[in-house]
Amino acid sequence: MRILEVNTETTWRGGERQTLYALKGFRILGAKVALLARKNYPLHNKSAEEGFECHTVNSHLGVIPFLISKASSFDVIQVQTASLLTFAVLTKPFHRSKVVYTRRLDFVPNGWLTRWKYKQADLIVAITTPIRNILHRFGVRKLAVIPECIEARQLDKQRASELVQKLDIEGKKIIGTTAALVQHKDPQTLVKTIEELSIHRQDFVLLHFGEGELHDEIDKMIQDKNLSHCYQLMGFHQNVEDFFSIFDVFVMSSEEEGLGSSVLDAFIYKVPVVSTNAGGLAEILDGRGTLVNVKDFKALANSLNESLQNPEHQNTSVEKAYQYANEVLTVENVHRMYLEVFKQL
Repeated sequence: MRILEVNTETTWRGGERQTLYALKGFRILGAKVALLARKNYPLHNKSAEEGFECHTVNSHLGVIPFLISKASSFDVIQVQTASLLTFAVLTKPFHRSKVVYTRRLDFVPNGWLTRWKYKQADLIVAITTPIRNILHRFGVRKLAVIPECIEARQLDKQRASELVQKLDIEGKKIIGTTAALVQHKDPQTLVKTIEELSIHRQDFVLLHFGEGELHDEIDKMIQDKNLSHCYQLMGFHQNVEDFFSIFDVFVMSSEEEGLGSSVLDAFIYKVPVVSTNAGGLAEILDGRGTLVNVKDFKALANSLNESLQNPEHQNTSVEKAYQYANEVLTVENVHRMYLEVFKQL
């Protein structure tokens, strides 16, 4: 079986990491797999370093001529974004390959074009049951649920320790989050949460890794609420997983979330998770973390306070989360599920 992974994002976020995992997983299982990506951006560079067959385009639209002229040699084309699904189904008369789209978002789709292209796809893979249910209500019937995977790596703990020294936060409890500063992640609620938590304790700092269009708004909120001593915007960092080694607790404040792949990092590196119950977070964290309602910043603050105050109370959920990630959500296991549904196609 020949599989083409298609992802032209210029960033390095959860979807791009999962695309690289797909390349690894299919290779482990003996399938022939290749990547189509934007030239010289993180996904292309990392995949090339791993020795994968890489095809490149210089623009998002450059995917179209490639699919028309060169994609017929692949049995399955797996796309990672909705716009790429459009290109893959429009060019299907030329490549005649099976088209699979992995959907990670939990907002409700709309419009006749979206409905049409979903029906033209051979399979839509939802990464959680809530996403699957949203799509089913929208009218999509060719559906499968396959979770995302996680791969532990050797953390650079020295790098993390150096960051602690640089920020002068030795002795502080460290709350971590790795979330883009975009609305569906609801960073406004996280700022309110930290403001509420600071009423109860002063021995902590939140390190927020990620960039996005809401940076200036969130930075202003932090300054206006005089939280700069305990809420630090860290921006984008390569290999951000290294910093999980210094987190006492990991937090998510999303108002919409397909899954939140950074939660899987917390699982595999044994960091307790406190989160809102947005989308797939409620499913993945059931019994494996602490959940509160979306936008309930007081409950989020109380749960963070409890986790910092009594970390031993989190041991059972942390162990369950680790076991789930280490035994079920492996790169090999997850992509064996993909191969099974590909074979059915």
